Amino acid sequence: MIFIHKRVGLKMKQAITLLILAVAFLSTCQGLYPKDSPSRLLKDLDGIWHFKIDDSLSRNEGFDKEWYLKPLNDTILMPVPASYNDITQDHKIRDFLGWAWYDRNFWVPGSWLDGKTRVVLRFESAYYYTIVWVNGKQVMTHDGGHLPFEADIAEHLEEGQPNRVTVAVNNTLTAKTLPVGSVTYHNGEEYPPNYFTFTGDFDFFNYAGIQRSVKLYTTPKAYISDISVVTELEEDGSASVAYTVMVGGVEGNNEVTYEVSLSGVKDSGTVTDGIAKGTLKITNPTLWWPWTLSSTPGAMQPFQVKITTDGVTDMYIQSVGLREITVTEDQFLINGKPFYFHGIGKHEDWDIIGKGINDALLMKDLNALLWLNASAFRATTYPFAEEMLDLADKAGIVVIGESTSVGQKSVSNFGNESLAHHLQVMKELINRDKNHPSVVLWSLANEPESSLSVAEEYFQTLVEATHTLDPTRPVSFTCNLDYNNDKVFKHMDLIMLNRYLDWYQNGGHPEVVPYALRYDLEQWRKLYKKPIMISEYGAGTIPGFHKDPPVMWTEEYQVLALSAFWPVFDEYRKSFLIGEMVWSFADFETAQSTSRTDGNHKGLLTRQRQPKLAAHVVRERFSALAEGRDYHPEKVSVK
Repeated sequence: MIFIHKRVGLKMKQAITLLILAVAFLSTCQGLYPKDSPSRLLKDLDGIWHFKIDDSLSRNEGFDKEWYLKPLNDTILMPVPASYNDITQDHKIRDFLGWAWYDRNFWVPGSWLDGKTRVVLRFESAYYYTIVWVNGKQVMTHDGGHLPFEADIAEHLEEGQPNRVTVAVNNTLTAKTLPVGSVTYHNGEEYPPNYFTFTGDFDFFNYAGIQRSVKLYTTPKAYISDISVVTELEEDGSASVAYTVMVGGVEGNNEVTYEVSLSGVKDSGTVTDGIAKGTLKITNPTLWWPWTLSSTPGAMQPFQVKITTDGVTDMYIQSVGLREITVTEDQFLINGKPFYFHGIGKHEDWDIIGKGINDALLMKDLNALLWLNASAFRATTYPFAEEMLDLADKAGIVVIGESTSVGQKSVSNFGNESLAHHLQVMKELINRDKNHPSVVLWSLANEPESSLSVAEEYFQTLVEATHTLDPTRPVSFTCNLDYNNDKVFKHMDLIMLNRYLDWYQNGGHPEVVPYALRYDLEQWRKLYKKPIMISEYGAGTIPGFHKDPPVMWTEEYQVLALSAFWPVFDEYRKSFLIGEMVWSFADFETAQSTSRTDGNHKGLLTRQRQPKLAAHVVRERFSALAEGRDYHPEKVSVK
């Protein structure tokens, strides 16, 4: 039996919403991204850890025998951050389902254990359910992947000797997790004893492990726990910047003072009930712009915050970009100018490290996006690493942030337990990414069964909670249903459609696309006076597979399949169409199946980030769109 930590279900959706909102901006298991400052020190725990899988029949031997009480034995070496699946030559590790265990030793200086310092252990992401021990004492758990979690571990540390951190992480998914998955047990003589298989209701590989960085950092006992900055542009050209600073760890009735500064404008005062709030008036603001709307895009500025109590100061510098989002019935506006999403959906997926990250790979992806002239990318089906969002901020590339919801297809996926977790994911996502100017839109889910009546109430609750958590950004989801089946878009701020009109429908017949797409857009527009984006369209392509006349899976067919959409896009982007997002950026790994040849091959680039034929053509189109020109040539050349 595969063990997955069970969440507590609730009876009332309203109760769940109130609970989530009541603690919306309180620091729970999340904090500010770790940075050095005069009051904060940082120690990296990335590197080679010890690793083993619990392949016992119950998958619970590690808990039954309390592996966390002493160093793990019979281990192999495993890099962190990385998915563990592709690191070895062992298919049992690649396809493992259940508890995987890590540990390593680390040292801390005695000055960190003075009783006046918080020592925080932070995981940027582990997939999926995680339990962490320090020197045999449980210090935290986290439910879900792709988002950070942390805890103050100072009381568990030893001076003058190595300390041990142990991690157990479980990648089992169920009908109530996000994403959705299932385990099937196979009985009978035709199967091995105790045989089971896992099915993920999503089209990417179920990579697992400690997939992003692990860090230790220090703060004073009284510390800055959260910072929020919201910009409103005024008619006189100035900007009003509202700030909220959360302070934690204050003892008794000690007075806490604060100072903030941005663009040479300062404010100060006294913290009340752990909160400092105010508004800075910037008379000549330097605004953050996407690269398609300005010759000086990606302007980021330091927002410096200091708090002081009992003579001890904590300082944190939050990078911010000043910009404002507005959605009308026809347009998506950034700082009052219409923005068009000509971009790409992508995955965090690479050879060997799976969904792990490193700076070189992130820079390669950023440079490939810039080479393609993409104005935007969608963080498809889960929150991307915050390091990638930092790069997008600086480059002026717009990002669609998305929750971990994929595979919600049946009534069992829309219960209170799923909703409670979904609300928590949105809370953690917004809390982490709210200050990134590149993130302009929240997508609640990818292709849920929005025709179900239960889905309407479910998503209405999510929309209301998300708008409360962040009233500055629009909310939507990506839909693959027809206009007459969906029950949910009435509650959304804009419409996002995934359309494969010459692949999954009308495969091999791109001549159908203009008729089908025009009809589809018109029907949605009759229902809702809201902007529409095509959030996915594309075709599978095996690199190096060529044929003329083109047939499906050839590089030539991918060009035809994509370009068949473009005349209609150019017609409707002059009215209510606000974007076209190619699926996908690069080929990526999936579970094995007869419809997948070592992964999904809809990428414009190979998994190694080399361009296919269509990448050159899309690059030309995106360049034209950035200049405000149409581009849908009948003959295509590669430059």
